Amino acid sequence: MSMNDINVSRRKFVIGMGATSAGLTLGLSLPMGQTAFANHHEAATKEINAWVVIDPDDTVTIRVARSEMGQGTLTGLAQLVAEELECDWDKVTWEFPTPGENLARERVWKDYSTGGSQGLRGSQQYVREGGATARMMLIQAAANKWGVPADECTAAKSVITHKGSGKSTTFGKVAAAAAKLTPPESVTLKDPSTWTVAGKSLKRLDTDDKLTGKLVYGADIQLPGMLLASIKDCPVLGGKLVSYDESAIKDMPGVKGVVEVKTQLGNNGVAVVADTWWRANQALEALPIKWDLGPNVALNDAGVTELLESGLDADDAFTGNWNGDVKTAFASADRMVEAVYKCPSQNHAPMEPMNATAVYSSDRCEVWCPTQNGESALAAVAEASGLSIDKCDVHKTILGGGFGRRGMPDYVHQVVAIAKAFPGTPIKMQWSREEDQRHGFFHPTTMAKMRGSLDKDGNLTGLHMRISGQSILAALMPGLLQNGADFATFQGVVKKGIHPALDQHAMSYDFDNLVVDHAMRNPPIRPGFWRGVNVNQNAIYLESFMDELAEAAGRDALEFRLAHMKNNPRGAAVLKTVAEKSGWGNDDGKSRGLAALYAFGSYVAACADVTVDDRGKLKIDRIVAATDCGTAVNPQQIEAQVEGSFVYGLSAALYSEITFNEGVVVEQNFHTYPSMRIVDMPKVETTVMPSGGFFGGVGEPTIGVAAPAVLNAIYAATGKRVRSLPIKDQNLRA
Repeated sequence: MSMNDINVSRRKFVIGMGATSAGLTLGLSLPMGQTAFANHHEAATKEINAWVVIDPDDTVTIRVARSEMGQGTLTGLAQLVAEELECDWDKVTWEFPTPGENLARERVWKDYSTGGSQGLRGSQQYVREGGATARMMLIQAAANKWGVPADECTAAKSVITHKGSGKSTTFGKVAAAAAKLTPPESVTLKDPSTWTVAGKSLKRLDTDDKLTGKLVYGADIQLPGMLLASIKDCPVLGGKLVSYDESAIKDMPGVKGVVEVKTQLGNNGVAVVADTWWRANQALEALPIKWDLGPNVALNDAGVTELLESGLDADDAFTGNWNGDVKTAFASADRMVEAVYKCPSQNHAPMEPMNATAVYSSDRCEVWCPTQNGESALAAVAEASGLSIDKCDVHKTILGGGFGRRGMPDYVHQVVAIAKAFPGTPIKMQWSREEDQRHGFFHPTTMAKMRGSLDKDGNLTGLHMRISGQSILAALMPGLLQNGADFATFQGVVKKGIHPALDQHAMSYDFDNLVVDHAMRNPPIRPGFWRGVNVNQNAIYLESFMDELAEAAGRDALEFRLAHMKNNPRGAAVLKTVAEKSGWGNDDGKSRGLAALYAFGSYVAACADVTVDDRGKLKIDRIVAATDCGTAVNPQQIEAQVEGSFVYGLSAALYSEITFNEGVVVEQNFHTYPSMRIVDMPKVETTVMPSGGFFGGVGEPTIGVAAPAVLNAIYAATGKRVRSLPIKDQNLRA
C-alpha cells in the first residue's frame, strides 16, 4: 500500500504526514459534515463544549484527544483546560473522544497524533481556548440568571460569584443553561505567571486507577462472546505465506479457526482463533506453515555494516547543514581529527505487545486498541474493512508503552482482517513477545564519519559530519522526500530554515565552516519512529566528537562547547547548570562526561558520573540533568519524564541491538534484549528551568543526551573511546 493514499469503499482519504517532531506523525484529511455520532453524555444538559462536560454534582469531565502512554499528557492537557476553566481540580475526571466522533463533528478535537513530545505543545493553544470558552459560557449563564452583567462575575474552583451582590452558584447548577448559549467569538488566555492549576506538580489523573488495577489497557479489553487470536507473520521481511495445514490443529482444545492474514501494509501471515489466547498461541506454534522467505533471507549484520560503510566517503550525499568553506579550512589545518561512529537497529519493545480488538459486520466495524494516533487507526479500520469511514470507529485505550511504535497501524489492519472471518464476534488479537520483537519498525541504523580541523591555537576551524544510513521517510513515506533527500535525518544537527518543523531540532552550536550531509543507505530492515528518532544517534555522534575535538585542542570540554554557543544563551544556560550542579572541574576523582542538545523545541543537557572497575565493569553513578522547555505545565511530571527518558536512553546505549541471521531477528525476547534494571539505574538529579515564552517538548529531548554523556564519562574513566553501540559489546578495561 502507498502510505500517501488509501482507498476506502471507492472514496479516497489522504494520510498526510506532518513533520511535527520526533517522528513525522500521522494526520488524516477527512470529509466534513457527516452525521454526528451520538455522544454518551446528554449534550444539551452536560456538554458545555467539546472539551468540557459538567454534571449537576459539579464533576468536570475533560476530553483528551491525545494518547496517554505513561508520559503524563492526559494530566497535563487536563490541567491546561482546568486552568482556563477555573474549575475545582479535585472534581476533574477525563475521557477519550473517539476519532469517529471527531470526524462527525468536523474535527473539533483537531489532531489525535501523539508523538515527538507533541501532546501538550501541539495542542496547548486550542485546549486552553476550550477551557476559557467554557468558563465564559458558565459565567454568562449565571449572569443571565441573576440579571447582571457578566463582567461583574468571576469564577474560581467551580464557583461563580457576583461581586456586587455576593451571590454565588456552582458550575453544575448552571451547566445546562450554559450549554445552550452561543460560544464567544474570542477569548483571552491567562498569563502563565498567574496559573494556579497548570504549572503545578499535581497528582496524575490516572495514578489511582493504575495502582488499583482499574485502568484499562488494550490487552485488558473484554467483550461478551469474545474470541482470542494469536498471529504470526513471515519471519523475514518481504517473505510470503505459501501454505499451512489447518487439519493438524483443528481438533486442539478451544480452536475455532485459522485465518490467512494479508493486509494493505504488506503483512503475510496466519492467525489462529480460539477461546483463550494461550490455546490460540499453542495451536499456532503447532501449525505446520510453509514460507517463501523471499529475497532478504541472506540479510546479516556484516552485510548491513558493509552497506553503511560504503556511504561514509561516497559522493551521493544530501546536505542538511552548511556554513563557510570546509575544504579550505581542512586544507590549512594545523591538525585534523577523525572518528567513525555506529548505532544499531533497535526495537521499541513496549511492555504491552501489539494488540487490538475488533467487531466487524457488513455495515459497521469498531476497534478497541492502544494507538498513538486514533485517526490513522480509524483510516486503517476503514481500509481493512472495506466500509466507508463513517461506518467505522476506534476506541482508544491507555497504552502500555508506545515510544513511536504505536503510530503505525499494521496491527489494526490485522485484527480487522481476522474479524472479517468471524462477523459479529469480537476478536482480540494479541502478538506474542517474539512476534513483537521480529516485526517492529526499528530505530534506523546509521554510521557517521566525523572530521574536524584545528589551528595551532586549538581553535576549531572546520567540521564535516557525514551520516550514512537509513531513511525512515524513504521506507514509509517516500512522498515526503525533497528531491530525494530525507531532511528529517538531520534532526539535532539541521540548519534552520530548511523546514519549519525541523527548526525545533537545529544544531546547538555555531561553526564558522561546517558541512553535515547524509548518504542514504537502506538495508532491507523496516525503519520507524523510535522515541527521539534521528536526534538520538546524531547527538551521540556530535557530542562524542565534541569531546574528542576538545581533547585534541587541549581545552576543557565545557569551555570548548560554550565557545561555540555564543548565539545560544538558553542552551549555554542548561549546560552551565549541569556542570555546576555535578561538580564539573572539581578535583574529586570523579569521571564525568557532558552532553547538550536542542531538540523538540527544548534545551537540554546532562552530566554523567561513572565508575569502571579493574575488570571493565561499568557503573553509572549519577546523572545531573537540566531542561528548559519554556513553559512547565507540571514540573513533577517533567522530572519523571526526564528520569524515564534516561531509563530508555541508557537501556538503548547499554544493551539494545537488533541483529539478523539469515534475515530473521536474533533477539526475540527480553533475555536477549534487556532493559535497564533498577539496581543498575543511576541517581538522576533534574533541574527544570523554564525560561518562558514557548512550549517545548519533554518526553524525548533528554534521551538524546543520555548516551553521549555516559560515553564521554567512560573515556574520562578509562581513556578508551566507545564509538559503536551498544556498550555491552565493548571492552572497557582501562
